[in-house]
Amino acid sequence: MPNVVPPARRFGRGMTLCAVWAVVAWAVLTPPAGAADPDTLWKIVNGQCVPNQQRHHNPEPCTEVDIRSGVARGHVVLKDIRGDTQYLVIPTARVTGIESPALLAPGAPNYWAPAWKARRHVVARAGRPLPRDAIALAVNSQPGRSQNQLHIHVDCVRPDVRDYLLKHAGKLSSRWSASAVPFDGHAYRLLRVDSADLRGVDPFRLLARGIPGARAEMGDWSLVVVGLEPRGFVVLAGHVDAAKGDRASGEELMDHDCALARSLPRGK
Repeated sequence: MPNVVPPARRFGRGMTLCAVWAVVAWAVLTPPAGAADPDTLWKIVNGQCVPNQQRHHNPEPCTEVDIRSGVARGHVVLKDIRGDTQYLVIPTARVTGIESPALLAPGAPNYWAPAWKARRHVVARAGRPLPRDAIALAVNSQPGRSQNQLHIHVDCVRPDVRDYLLKHAGKLSSRWSASAVPFDGHAYRLLRVDSADLRGVDPFRLLARGIPGARAEMGDWSLVVVGLEPRGFVVLAGHVDAAKGDRASGEELMDHDCALARSLPRGK
């Protein structure tokens, strides 16, 4: 489950005033007996971030609230407490997840573009410049998630996944690969996209239109988007495979410890 905490002034041993407040809020939102509340993210977005922005021009506990086009088309950026660099981009409309028909409706907002833009927060938390190919976006499948509000994970990609994509980038096609690539025994089909920032490119639609049968079972798919240097992206699509214990949680291709922030040479 995503655990969330807003950024704020640090004090003491790396803690923040807002971090303490968020932990208290998290405890209030978490039901008894440690049961995971699948609506926690929605309660934070709809019950705290959006009202705070509307009434006080303050997005807390979120980092950003963008409702310039209205709440029905807006999104927030929220710091996840897991990892130093992980953020979540979440619609301000009620959208349960990848399976929601609203994502494929005519004129639906493209949440991937603001998710890619939100990488600047990852870079800021990393404390050093990071290249495009160090950043990944991910949405888990319906069985592979704990929250029933769409959220796009924004964080560093795993070094081994980056290495694979660097090695094979020249062979990637603008059509979905016919064969799957295994990572940790989980199969992913790959697609190369020529775009600078994902504006006008929606991976949900690429999946629904490009892989036969995907539109009818969107909830069983996971999507991961990784930047390419100097331009473009690789989109990876994974499907639930119960026989192999694969719940299609594409977030597994991310590194919430962001090893690349420590290992990449400066300027790379």
